[in-house]
Amino acid sequence: MVNKQTVFSFFKEKIKKPVSFKEIVHITGLNHSEARSLKKVLRGMLRDGDIILTKKGLYVPAEDTNLVTGYFEAHKDGYGFVITEKPGERDFFIPGRATSGAMDNDRVVVRVENLHKREGRIIRITERAHTRIVGKLDVTKTASYVRPKNKSIPFDLYIPPGDKGPAKDGDTVIADIINYPADKRPPAGRIVKVIKKPEDPASEVEAIIDEFNIPRRFPKSVAEEAKTLSMAADGAGGPEEKRKDLRELPTVTIDGERAKDFDDAVSIKLTEHGYRLWVHIADVGFYVPWDSVIDLEARKRGTSIYFPDRVTPMLPKELSEDLCSLKPKVQRFAFTVEMDFDRHGALLNSKFYPSLIKSDERMTYTSVKKILIDNDSHEREKYNYLLPHFELMGELCGVLRKKRLDRGSLDFDLPEPEVLLDMQGSPEAIIRSERNFAHILIEEFMIAANEAVAEYLARLEVPSLYRIHEEPDPMKLEDIMRVIRPMSRIKKLQRPKDFSLLLQNIKGKPEEEIVNYMVLRSLKQARYFSVNVGHFGLASECYTHFTSPIRRYPDLVVHRILRETLQKTRLSDKRKQELEKLLPDIAFNSSRTERLSDEAEKEVINAMRVWFMKDKVGEEFEGRVVNITPYGLKIRLRDFYVDGFVHVSYLTDDFYEFNERAFSLSGKNTKRSFTIGKELKVRIDKVDMEERTVIFGI
Repeated sequence: MVNKQTVFSFFKEKIKKPVSFKEIVHITGLNHSEARSLKKVLRGMLRDGDIILTKKGLYVPAEDTNLVTGYFEAHKDGYGFVITEKPGERDFFIPGRATSGAMDNDRVVVRVENLHKREGRIIRITERAHTRIVGKLDVTKTASYVRPKNKSIPFDLYIPPGDKGPAKDGDTVIADIINYPADKRPPAGRIVKVIKKPEDPASEVEAIIDEFNIPRRFPKSVAEEAKTLSMAADGAGGPEEKRKDLRELPTVTIDGERAKDFDDAVSIKLTEHGYRLWVHIADVGFYVPWDSVIDLEARKRGTSIYFPDRVTPMLPKELSEDLCSLKPKVQRFAFTVEMDFDRHGALLNSKFYPSLIKSDERMTYTSVKKILIDNDSHEREKYNYLLPHFELMGELCGVLRKKRLDRGSLDFDLPEPEVLLDMQGSPEAIIRSERNFAHILIEEFMIAANEAVAEYLARLEVPSLYRIHEEPDPMKLEDIMRVIRPMSRIKKLQRPKDFSLLLQNIKGKPEEEIVNYMVLRSLKQARYFSVNVGHFGLASECYTHFTSPIRRYPDLVVHRILRETLQKTRLSDKRKQELEKLLPDIAFNSSRTERLSDEAEKEVINAMRVWFMKDKVGEEFEGRVVNITPYGLKIRLRDFYVDGFVHVSYLTDDFYEFNERAFSLSGKNTKRSFTIGKELKVRIDKVDMEERTVIFGI
């Protein structure tokens, strides 16, 4: 059988030099049919950057050259970084002159030009992340161009005269890219839509959906299959399988007030040795098999995207909000992780099986907090029959959390903005979203379930998807230590425990938030990978995502792999090879769609901020400094969770200099100083609707 592994084995065992296609066929003695398969495999390996085709038409493994593969993270000033696909490797800096027209999130091949400085040049773009651009149309006497709104796109897009459509000079437009930039060819495109100036927050969200090319509807074939599944729910998704009946087990879901897609439910019981916890996850895999039209669409989307006024779901609503959602008082198919813990939170054993459950109550985080923390008599009376279960959950949460933090897991308590909308869909307030004990309780239980599944599959050496988080770059650590040393007793950051101690030391101080952000920025981004290398942030040797298959595609993949493993006891070598071939691309695409959704969600929050503040120009507010750069101060208002910027040029009473060591801006003559946490009064000087920024004056 010709596959990626046999090609790697060929280069490793039979030949150690660049070789042509004909030579590979001759040396391995492949017949005509096998040679055709080889060509297809080589094409895929070239696309993925596993092998390189030299100028002489010879194949060579990428690891035998000074080439690396990864995705490009573009900066608005033209340069960027390539985050390598190989875990544990530091990023490569790509100067502006060496990007070869790569755009943010493109998958690329880099030639290493200075290993010591970690500098390289992009020589091939194997997969484009962008097929269209949003920007302003600039019509001159000689030509028309789209100037990208996304500052990290390093070129303007030429629009041929016949491809301009009804768009006029100054219009905001969407243009499909016809030609990407090449050595002798400028990038060119075709305008496909003119975006009208947003008249209200809802139309602004629509514009952002266009900017990020987020699909609004499901293809007809997907919608039809979802309806069919919904109508024939009892027999959908393939042959029935043996399920454990847990309908009599007291079970609850705990989610936010506005949630509609209930992925997970929990049950608990006190045992002789400690605690038994059941984590029940919606059995999406039962209804959505590999390579069905719904599956392929979910794989492409990668994740659900959540905005203040809507959700762009990964799965059609018939599944995400009905058939798969663990609604109260109705029986649902689930995939259950059953775990026994001792009194100190050590996992004694775990079981995994398809189940039939019935959730007793649809609880909210607010309600559970009232029961466990506030001792609210009304709420406790209302859920009287579940009180012992909630109290036991709170007890186990404390035990698991202590154990996790003791091993060095990082606990970032970073505030997030929450937009409150009025009846017309306009923001009436932007507040700091609450993360209470009930949120922490569900987090701990989901982490425990994810670890149990990951450890089980890793122990059996079954190919799977892992949620990995690599160790931080030592160079970045030194940068943040210069700022952190004066604020904390921690003098060195090396192990997860050092980071954990730092976060504990800084808790409650004015600098807490900025230190949290700095530490977070120094760490690499967590991502999906087909090889387990551990999770630094959780101090976990083995971690995956299993608990949200309604809204994350990797979770659905892990469900299927776990089910297959349980059904067959042992996967065949052929099946393992099929998974090994499939999983790297799924991991890469899932990581990319996750980054895209994060960016889109942030952009919508920025838009909501400016719509909320646009009629407040000239008004004064109390605020405090939350970040300092050489260019000015980032300030957050006290009454609203709104950030704005005071540029250093607006500080007109003196010449201000940035002190990197003290992390402050200080006046040369007045000795006036701005530091993290400093409270001051600001005026709203400008709200830039186009750039979605708020400018403050002091």
